[in-house]
Amino acid sequence: MSDFFQTGAIATLHRRGRADVKGLETELCEFAEETPIALVLPCHAKELGTRALRLIVRELKGVTYLKQIIVGVDQANLRQWKRARRLFAQLPQKPVLLWNNGPRLLRLFKQLEEADLTIGPPAKGRNVWTCFGYVLASEEARMVAVHDCDINTYNRELLARLCYPVAHPSMGFDFCKGYYARYTNKLNGRVMRLMLTPLIRSLKSILGLHPFLVYMDSFRYPLAGEFSLDLDLVRRNRIPADWGLEVGLLADVFRNSAAKGICQVELCENYDHKHQELSARDAERGLNKMAVDIAKSIFRTMAAEGIKMDSGLFDTLLSAYVRQAEDALRQYAADAAINRLIFDRHEEEVAATTFVRSIRTAARGFLEDPLGAPLIPNWNRVHSALPKFLEELNEAVRQDAED
Repeated sequence: MSDFFQTGAIATLHRRGRADVKGLETELCEFAEETPIALVLPCHAKELGTRALRLIVRELKGVTYLKQIIVGVDQANLRQWKRARRLFAQLPQKPVLLWNNGPRLLRLFKQLEEADLTIGPPAKGRNVWTCFGYVLASEEARMVAVHDCDINTYNRELLARLCYPVAHPSMGFDFCKGYYARYTNKLNGRVMRLMLTPLIRSLKSILGLHPFLVYMDSFRYPLAGEFSLDLDLVRRNRIPADWGLEVGLLADVFRNSAAKGICQVELCENYDHKHQELSARDAERGLNKMAVDIAKSIFRTMAAEGIKMDSGLFDTLLSAYVRQAEDALRQYAADAAINRLIFDRHEEEVAATTFVRSIRTAARGFLEDPLGAPLIPNWNRVHSALPKFLEELNEAVRQDAED
């Protein structure tokens, strides 16, 4: 995306020309003396044997500016846990692995539930949150970067550009969101293109230029799994445990950080990762489930902002969304044509129709239970309720590593 347009709501840091990765990494080594950097990798057991994860490990071997690498291993049995340890042991940074469903961490999670600190079911949000806790417990880093473990096009440039804005001593950014183009021989990113952006713009057409909606519409790829933030936001931010992680995190950043401290950065020329099935007829699976959780997160944020989200508004919203989705289909068809990309109009129409049902399901769920599943408590609250919890987490991780 070789442009320099600024939306005005947040700063956009573009990628232009040939990347000087070596220069960025040299500066990051200098910045890291003042602002040590931790990298958090939420890793599902299913990703352990993938080409994407092997590529990520190979690229990370040459990164010298990281103080810590923390890997949250989810849904792993004992055999998979040992496999994860062997895989990441290749890295010279000596990463720390968290066995999220090992007996020691499960006991700690039960302790949280007994203290009325609900952390939700095992999912990416809880994985990231637990890794954040270890970063705080170890007291080695002053900022954290996060990216997924299923990136097929991963390279060191992506990580350097993700870390740079928050690590830089004079840019003044507390939070950085990554963005990129997602295409192969066709356009990808259906949930962002055909669901989230039309939904946000539909709400803007009904509610006007609400600051949160303007903020959300400023992000080029709000569903990107790549972000970095300083340690203060790690302590203060709450996040959802479900598919609403990325949107919910942006909502809490909006609440806890000034706009001038937020930016987005273009990470790479192209990005490809594992693709989810649409699951058009099942709202509990695939992109359909993702869209439901994202819409619920948006609705609850708007309600928390004082907007009355009732059945009349949702009826209007569905009609407005259909119009916005139709406009988006026309625009993306033209974009694909001029770039000689495949554009399956029927497939895109099916996705948009599915997302209508997703939004309706989310609206129904919101009306039945406006609060829904609570966000995971921030780490300040956990420390207040259980002052020794971070020490116990640190010790549990150490013991798991020594077994």
